[in-house]
Amino acid sequence: MPSLNRQTLSALNAGVEAAAPNDLPVTRILQIGDGNFLRAFVEWMVDVTNGTGKFNGRVTIASPLPVGCTDKITAQEGLYTVLLRGVQQGKQVTSRRLITCVDKAMNPYAEWDAFLACAADPSLRFVVSNTTEAGIAYAEEALESGKCPNNFPAKVTALLYHRFVQLGGTAKTGLVFLPCELIEANGTNLRRYVLQHAAAWNLPAEFVQWVERDNVFLNTLVDRIVPGFPAGEADALYAELGYTDPLMVAAEPFHLWVIEGPRERLQALSDEFPLAKAGLDVVWTDDLRPYRTRKVRILNGAHTASALAAYTAGIDTVKGMIDDEVVSKYLDKLMFEEIVPFVPLADAERKQYAATIMERFANPFIRHELISIALNSVSKWQVRVLPTVKDFAADRGISPACLGFSLAALLNFYHGSFNAAGEYVGNRDGQPYPIKDNAEVLAVLSEAWRNWQPGQPTAALVKSVLADARLWGEDLNAIKGLTDVVTQELDNIKVKGVKTAMRELAV
Repeated sequence: MPSLNRQTLSALNAGVEAAAPNDLPVTRILQIGDGNFLRAFVEWMVDVTNGTGKFNGRVTIASPLPVGCTDKITAQEGLYTVLLRGVQQGKQVTSRRLITCVDKAMNPYAEWDAFLACAADPSLRFVVSNTTEAGIAYAEEALESGKCPNNFPAKVTALLYHRFVQLGGTAKTGLVFLPCELIEANGTNLRRYVLQHAAAWNLPAEFVQWVERDNVFLNTLVDRIVPGFPAGEADALYAELGYTDPLMVAAEPFHLWVIEGPRERLQALSDEFPLAKAGLDVVWTDDLRPYRTRKVRILNGAHTASALAAYTAGIDTVKGMIDDEVVSKYLDKLMFEEIVPFVPLADAERKQYAATIMERFANPFIRHELISIALNSVSKWQVRVLPTVKDFAADRGISPACLGFSLAALLNFYHGSFNAAGEYVGNRDGQPYPIKDNAEVLAVLSEAWRNWQPGQPTAALVKSVLADARLWGEDLNAIKGLTDVVTQELDNIKVKGVKTAMRELAV
């Protein structure tokens, strides 16, 4: 079976979409990030838009780390397949698209000169990134000639300075940054750290003025579940496609890119990068907070409020939660009776989004492990669930039953001990499971459980843990009724088991 390359294009099997690869004259986009998400999100969008004739540009991919997959991308001449599978309006949908918009890939740590050459290309206009949430942070390091900086904002500063020196500091040479890292105000923070590096490196005042005046750092919110390479189905998919493709990426059909920028520039920017005009779900706005609140409270909040309870009840995946009668009823109740009413959007919009989320949870093609969702659950509960609990209690005068149960289930999940290897583990049906969080969180909760004995009530433990501002940033006992709800549900879990306690709650 042939490997995927430009010659393979002429022998594509039916059912694979592809834009014409030979009509893309210039690199318009530099992407710092070579992982599955960006390749199934940004390149897919660019490729679709190229295919409509509304955009005409290539993408250069740069690895953000010394080790990446840019060599594999180069070996396949920038080509790979995006496989979209999921449920939309109750029906299973599948599509395959061969991505043809990637011009080249490079590793800046080994090809710094090539990276700087891309920076100085007059046709370059957009810079996209995904360097993980930890990537947008300041780390002190020197600017050394011929060497790629380790810190991501430092790379961007070096890129911009080289462009400034080579092309001059004008409006025409400015770039538009679209960071996709999952932190709030990602563009604003990237800009701040670039200016901090410029100051630390004593770069000219004219350069700083150009960065501030002619470069645009947009805040973005991205949403698409991307499981990655479908390893278990690879041979069967290769047979259907007619070529091998180790860079194939599987993802869900749902996609959303919310891009926040200055109101006076939004129209010009959306015209210049016309993804929305190609029919893609891309929103240009001067305020992405409602979209962030919607995603954090409904999608992420529902995950966090159900995953730990479901996992300790013996379920391993999000799809498994939907398939389980008890957990699905609990999830439906907490979603539509407790979360959705307190999302600050029009009722029809928030209900429609929640219904879409439930379909996404039920996607039979995605195996989303609950134990992965459980990572750092204390901070996640604080950010994703606590605001809804507080809004519910303020409005109703009582704490929400299901979301209160989710906190009890969290405390139960964190009931563990340190093993000989120093790992904090819990116990599910006689088998250990990892409990991963920061050291302070694990120290606080391990100490709380160390002083509790089976058969004892949990009231003292709950009150003490809820009062600990190191966990929640405040004393949760102050929320009307929350301590009583959590105590009652944690007692139920310890006496009757998670599944029975959840069943009683979901009726």
